[in-house]
Amino acid sequence: MGIVAGLDSSPDFTRIVVCDTDTGAVLRQGYASHPVEGRPSDVDPQAWLLSLGEAAGGGLLEGVQAIGVSAQQNALVPLDAQGNTVRPALVGGDKRAQVAAADLIDALGGREAWAQAVGCVPQAAQPVTKLRWLAKSEPENARRTAVLLQAHDWLVWQLLGRPVRRTTDRGGASGTGYWSAATGAYRPDLVELALGHQAMLPEVIGPSDAAGTTPEGLLISAGTGETMAAAFGLGIGLGDAVVSLGASGSVMAVHPEALADQSGMITSLADATGMHLPVVTTLNAVRTLRGTAELLGLPDLESLSELAMKSTPGAHGLVLLPYLEGERTPNLPHTAGTIAGLRRESMKPEHLARAAFEGMLCGLGDALDVLRGRGVDVRRIFLLGPAAELPAVQASAPSLFGAQVVVPQPADYAAIGAARQAAWALGVSQGALDPRTPPAWQGAAAQVLEPGDELPVGQAVRQQFTAVREQTHPGAFRS
Repeated sequence: MGIVAGLDSSPDFTRIVVCDTDTGAVLRQGYASHPVEGRPSDVDPQAWLLSLGEAAGGGLLEGVQAIGVSAQQNALVPLDAQGNTVRPALVGGDKRAQVAAADLIDALGGREAWAQAVGCVPQAAQPVTKLRWLAKSEPENARRTAVLLQAHDWLVWQLLGRPVRRTTDRGGASGTGYWSAATGAYRPDLVELALGHQAMLPEVIGPSDAAGTTPEGLLISAGTGETMAAAFGLGIGLGDAVVSLGASGSVMAVHPEALADQSGMITSLADATGMHLPVVTTLNAVRTLRGTAELLGLPDLESLSELAMKSTPGAHGLVLLPYLEGERTPNLPHTAGTIAGLRRESMKPEHLARAAFEGMLCGLGDALDVLRGRGVDVRRIFLLGPAAELPAVQASAPSLFGAQVVVPQPADYAAIGAARQAAWALGVSQGALDPRTPPAWQGAAAQVLEPGDELPVGQAVRQQFTAVREQTHPGAFRS
């Protein structure tokens, strides 16, 4: 069929991969940082176009027949009636919007009302919350806002030459806070609740649909958010979950239906294939390890891992509840971390190091259990992030999670997912692919870890963690 490109515009840079449409093999790639200092909360979207142009330099896109676009989620681009940006895009987990999130939750009648309406409870990062902040803090800009786009919507629109039709996909729309993955429809009333008036919203097109064709005949696919593109690039499907180890952690899995969660612990997103992508977030993952390394006077996480491996599973009875920043899963926003099981023989640096790794993974295990408790099938877990390479993580994760763990080799999975989407749309447009079945690309190269004989030991460590959590925070998961 030829070659396609995937473009990932992350918070810091643009990365482009050019792939073979049949196999997904990466043939060439480009990279450029956004011309922006640091990670501000306000970014001129033109910065994304400048880095895109730089990344595509040197004839990178020569011969490409279709392009897919992945971009950072939660970036809100407010446009006026003429299609010009009203103000710089609001990006990232904007702390300015925390009060606005609480306002919105109250305005609709609580967390449960939001979970039922759109499958998620407003958080500071979400576009719906940023709209509320805009209405309260910059009322004149709010009044001028006539069209709402996200980063990937805006980039697709620019690539197509700013046509009258503006599009998005289910994945991107599901993170806005004003589109429901369960019903597949917008909630314009929630836009009005947040912004104070209605605004034009992009048309949600199907996973294999094309957003359009450039004047040069280049097909542009629907595009999607970075999370959905990465999941598509990894090739995850039913039975798979992804555990991401950042400062905070997240667990997501592919599921055939949307999950409305009254507690608000599950954010009900859509994926890039027509399925659903329920996500559960923890506030404390790698920050637990970094804090422990600092406490023990260690220079890096590799040293902490090496020390932890000198201990044994269960850390001689030492249990760390890693709720250092409060916690979202379980919902304990004002709590602190806890160390339990201190005895003279357990008061050694290697046992605390081990307890930090086990506490972090058990916290993510709790998040996995939230999904399993709602009927989500989890047989295989993809473990992402630099910390996934640490021996102490790999030694414990399969037995604590109770499943096969796959650690993919580092790659630009969001850009690869965007390219795969482009190949799908191209194949459908040529009559070569089924609109319901994406192209079967080669899976990610990965290390596969099995629980094996360690499973009973790992489950005993989980039980010990659960007992301490229940004693310290009784009924935390029932509230």
